[in-house]
Amino acid sequence: MSKDVRYRRIYDAASPDDGLRILVDAIWPRGVRKQDARVDEWMRAIAPSAELRTWYGHDPERYVEFRRRYLAELRDPARHEVVQRLRESARQGRMTLLTATRDLEHSQAAVLAGWLNGEDSAAGYR
Repeated sequence: MSKDVRYRRIYDAASPDDGLRILVDAIWPRGVRKQDARVDEWMRAIAPSAELRTWYGHDPERYVEFRRRYLAELRDPARHEVVQRLRESARQGRMTLLTATRDLEHSQAAVLAGWLNGEDSAAGYR
């Protein structure tokens, strides 16, 4: 897999170093106009399920379990196509995963970036 996947908040200014910019949230971020977002693709289907997001509630104490459950969701055959598309995009060069989450280190973007950068084989797609 790639080693050049980054993640950042969609509210931060875009950088020429971002490469392909992919929004990985299920819901479009508040206060961001689509025409101003500089998003190359919105992969809402890669986001954690509504049930998992509700359970997690961005509680850092639940992050380890959130990560485990989210990676398990990514193994679901119903997500195979979107997971493969994300992997293919990552192989093309630098990619930045975007999220509106305030706590970047405890976000789905962090989980995805770690997995795509080969730091996390738990998703079972190696």
